[in-house]
Amino acid sequence: MDQASTPRIRNVALVGHSGVGKTTLAEALLHRAGVTTRTGRVEDGTTVCDTEPEETRRGISLSPAVAPFPWTATDSTTYKVNLIDTPGYADFAGGVDAALAVADLAVIVVSAVDGVEVGTEVVWQQCADLGIPRMVFVTKEDKPRADFRRVLGELREHFGAGIVPLELPLGEEDTFHGVADVLTDQGLEYDATGHHRTQPLPDDVVDEEHRLHEEVTEEIVSGDDDQLERYLSGEIPTAAELERTLAHEVLGCTEFPVLLGSATSEVGIDRLADLICELGPSPADRPVTVIAGATGGNGASGGTGGVPVPVAADPAGDPLLHVFRTVADPFVGQVSLFKVLSGTVRTDDRLVNTTTGGTERLHGMFFLRGKEHLPTDAVVAGDLAAAAKLGASPTGTALARPGSPVAVQGPAPRETPYALALTPATQSDDDKLSGALQRLCAEDPTLVVDRISGYGDGQTQRHAQTVLRGTGDVHLAVALERLERKFGVRVTTEEVRIAYRETIARPTEAEGKVKKQSGGHGQYAVAQLRVSPTARGEGSAFVDSIVGGAIPRNYIPAVERGVMEAMAAGGVHGFPVVDVRVEAYDGKYHSVDSSDMAFRTAAAHGLRDALAKAGTVVLEPISRVTVTVPATLQGDVLGDLSARRGRIIGSDVLADGRSQVQAMVPEAELRRYVLDLRSLTGGRGEFTAVHDHYDAVPAHLVSTEG
Repeated sequence: MDQASTPRIRNVALVGHSGVGKTTLAEALLHRAGVTTRTGRVEDGTTVCDTEPEETRRGISLSPAVAPFPWTATDSTTYKVNLIDTPGYADFAGGVDAALAVADLAVIVVSAVDGVEVGTEVVWQQCADLGIPRMVFVTKEDKPRADFRRVLGELREHFGAGIVPLELPLGEEDTFHGVADVLTDQGLEYDATGHHRTQPLPDDVVDEEHRLHEEVTEEIVSGDDDQLERYLSGEIPTAAELERTLAHEVLGCTEFPVLLGSATSEVGIDRLADLICELGPSPADRPVTVIAGATGGNGASGGTGGVPVPVAADPAGDPLLHVFRTVADPFVGQVSLFKVLSGTVRTDDRLVNTTTGGTERLHGMFFLRGKEHLPTDAVVAGDLAAAAKLGASPTGTALARPGSPVAVQGPAPRETPYALALTPATQSDDDKLSGALQRLCAEDPTLVVDRISGYGDGQTQRHAQTVLRGTGDVHLAVALERLERKFGVRVTTEEVRIAYRETIARPTEAEGKVKKQSGGHGQYAVAQLRVSPTARGEGSAFVDSIVGGAIPRNYIPAVERGVMEAMAAGGVHGFPVVDVRVEAYDGKYHSVDSSDMAFRTAAAHGLRDALAKAGTVVLEPISRVTVTVPATLQGDVLGDLSARRGRIIGSDVLADGRSQVQAMVPEAELRRYVLDLRSLTGGRGEFTAVHDHYDAVPAHLVSTEG
């Protein structure tokens, strides 16, 4: 594929609610551009962008896919469009993060049938927070119940001023056959090949189109003082002048063009491609902010120290690359997708990863279109490309010349509220699990692996758990399918054990004794202990109060070790013991039969006897939960948190009108909260949960919790 110049590159993310037709729209654009000979179907698993078996089986996109194509616009200028198809399902929002980290324009795809949905609201807000220019494409105009005017009203209602409709449908549902161009006052009639011819506007839309033309003209010129003054003096701007002004307003995120069409019949697809190129910004228009002088860090934090510095997409500048996605390819190994933020990189260039310090050789670069590799010798600033075997460059890091300490500001890490514990199916799976999980997380940074220590349950010793955390149940289900398919590791899953603890219920005293004589040296030790609870969260302490040599000084460390080992082994209910003060105040020894082992054992016996005598309180982890929801749903959320034994500690109204609720909630009640909150709020709620403290489990729940 030919290399385009930076001003002629358009990096465009297709975003929107799940199921609106983003992948089908990508197919239509690729076909209309002539890079495919036929359009694939999501239902058949034949699309360019959905290449993974897990995607084709489910019929949804699970990760961002890059599909570049050339496009010659109406002014005969040829552009390169790097289309990025993104997932719409909430569990895979990390893919949207990756796409928006390198996109210069977001096309928000909305169904003419279903209108503005929760996913539309979420990605709109995300783009607004990131300052990404937007346009809207209303698709499925040829489907039953399609209603562009209703959808336009919803867009204006949800997103306010700046919604600029540039088209009206000619016909709708099964009679949809073209569009009315609002800026030129012309009708565009489409044939079966997706090409159009210009014709006068049909009588049934003339009046509506003229009214809309005046509204849109006033909306566009109001953002340009000079053009507004000329307009008010009676000068009518041409369509070309309006487009130039609108392009500046799109870049400034003050105006958001709305287009329409059908991806299946390809009506309006060429217009979308034209206006992406003519109204959308190039990478040269949008400098990227990096952290200069940063040390370490990652794509989210931007490193430690340093100052923000804008970097222009200058092909003649110093080379700087941002790795925004990593893919495990079964044939070439690890493939890293990157955006060239500055400079021009060429085959066999050597750059240094500014986070890991590793030196990388850019061997065999290529443009990626689905599964297709399009080799290239050079990549200019602003373009997206890929290279294999950049093993020292994880997702979110930057590559630069030696001595260039910079870090790229990437999206903040997503919460991983849903977790499963993994058990390898065989010893062979166990041997491969750690490395496979590492590679899986490299592909998808929204996956996190934890290791939870084992503890007793009163009868048996439980092993440590390997825990995989993600954004939801479907996210983890897909991850485990990929774990087996790509890396040959099979696992079974179970719930993650809650890290309960125990503490002694009241002060008590106990004696631990070991007395054994079986020929030769025996074992003898007596340790007398005072055991009492400390303040919650204060921790445990061992106090040596031995006087008079009742226990020789050289055996005191053994007593302490025995006490601590017994705490870790678990109390009455089998959970590790915390917040206990153990005082060794007396004891006995034998000059021949006493030993470190004897006193360790005696001390452990003494602690266990004290816990059995005084009883224990089971403690559970409590999380500080922050829930953000539309104000109308606050009552439902408050009631649900209370039903989860939550204690509400406050609520606020945010600047955008949403409500934010804070509560202390037992961790055991949050296992499925991400799924339940989505159901409760229609996907509009979000939350964070951070461990805060331990508190006593209510007595009536101890038997079931333990």
